[in-house]
Amino acid sequence: MSSKENLFISNVSRDRGSPHPIEEMKLNLVSILESYGFEYEEGPEIESEQNNFDMLNIRKNHPARQMHDTFYVNHESKVLRTHTSPVQIRAMLGKAPPLAIVSAGKVFRKDDDSTHLPMFHQVEAMYVNKGVSFSNLKFLIFEIIDTIFGSDTKVRFRPSYFPFTEPSAEVDILSNNGKWLEILGCGIVNPKVLENCNIDSNEFSGFALGMGVERIAMLLNDVDDIREFYKSNLDFLNQRK
Repeated sequence: MSSKENLFISNVSRDRGSPHPIEEMKLNLVSILESYGFEYEEGPEIESEQNNFDMLNIRKNHPARQMHDTFYVNHESKVLRTHTSPVQIRAMLGKAPPLAIVSAGKVFRKDDDSTHLPMFHQVEAMYVNKGVSFSNLKFLIFEIIDTIFGSDTKVRFRPSYFPFTEPSAEVDILSNNGKWLEILGCGIVNPKVLENCNIDSNEFSGFALGMGVERIAMLLNDVDDIREFYKSNLDFLNQRK
């Protein structure tokens, strides 16, 4: 190669890459939970119905198991996981309590609007030990929110229902546009789920929480439409490096 060619190549302007805002948010959330002693666990994106539904106390007639909500593969014996909670099932089946795990990754549901996507990311945490209570869960949630959004953030807990936790709640953050946006679901692990994983629910209890990574990124970046993150708009992404 000639010196002129070398000079030309050295002067070429190149944009430096950076993590996608969703990937960066996911890693930040995992890092926060790891700082509290949670250990990272992974699981497959294609899951059995048993791990995705049955073991989590989601019955056969539950609406979430219908074709209009869930992507089925392999003659309906397997699904694209609808949450990262099957990772918790795998962890409880493979290890004895006390357990403190965090998982993160893609999940899939048949949704598509300004606050929902057919593919999105979750970060989940679960803690199982003796004497675990809702106050332990609430403390951790406020610690996470204070770290991400600041201590003056307006937060509300709403009673909710999930088959795998009881009692259950959803947590909302007040956005800059004055609207509440849900960022996570949580609750005390249902004793039936513990028993399904051969854990004595008379001796142990636990809490679980699942955060929507895109929802949190929307609030931090003042984004009204969740789909903006996946339009490959470089101007949009460059503003959020």
